[in-house]
Amino acid sequence: MRLIKCFISGLVVCGIALAMVSAAQAQNAKDIPAKVVRIKGSAQYATDNKTWQALKVDQILKPGTVIQTGEASVVDIVLGDGGVEQNPAPLGSQVTYNPTVEQNLVRLSENTVMALDKLTQTDTGADTMTDTQLDLRAGRIFGTVKKLSATSRYEVKIPNGVAGIRGTIYVISASGIVDVLQGSVLVSYVGADGTVKTQEVLAGWEFDTRTGQMRPLADLRRDELINFTWESRLFVNRAYVFPWESRLLVNRNYMFTPDNTGNPVSPH
Repeated sequence: MRLIKCFISGLVVCGIALAMVSAAQAQNAKDIPAKVVRIKGSAQYATDNKTWQALKVDQILKPGTVIQTGEASVVDIVLGDGGVEQNPAPLGSQVTYNPTVEQNLVRLSENTVMALDKLTQTDTGADTMTDTQLDLRAGRIFGTVKKLSATSRYEVKIPNGVAGIRGTIYVISASGIVDVLQGSVLVSYVGADGTVKTQEVLAGWEFDTRTGQMRPLADLRRDELINFTWESRLFVNRAYVFPWESRLLVNRNYMFTPDNTGNPVSPH
């Protein structure tokens, strides 16, 4: 009996200690800014899910904000501290920029609705933990995610599941299709039979939660992801090697260096 009482007392003490740690971390947590760095076409936002206002470049968005893009429109948002280096060389008719390597980028495609559910950063003393939770309600987003610490989390909710992302280049649609250019995405979703399933999607692959099918990225989709990466100027003036090729399974170098027309040099 004495041993049982000691064991229970120990559990209570541990529970109190964990609660105190969690409370301390919550106090140290601070919101991560979300800065709008590019708008093509039209977009609007709401903080109460009913009062919509026009979205503007350089606007800082807080957690709880819902963003909606219009027809033939694009919005780019940088998650994290720091500014954005403007690139004077235009890409077609678009103004381009170069986020720093310490920033995460999210691009909302046309007719997309996405909520910023949670954007926090906590200094635990031993590490910096970030918690990013996006809610993709309609449309499609493209994203680049920097390398995360072991305790950090970056998730994208979709209507039938959630995608956990770890340092990658991805495209996710609300319909449940996940494309990965670099890194990997772990998808938990409700299958057609009503059960919860988990699937890891590696670089160079596309996964459809509606059918449960995995297939290599089609050439057009792969080139679209590479073009997104180029437009965001994440790899300016240097070669970048994607260690896969969707059909031949060989390395290909993509030179993200503009030619005289302002377009990226063709891959070789």
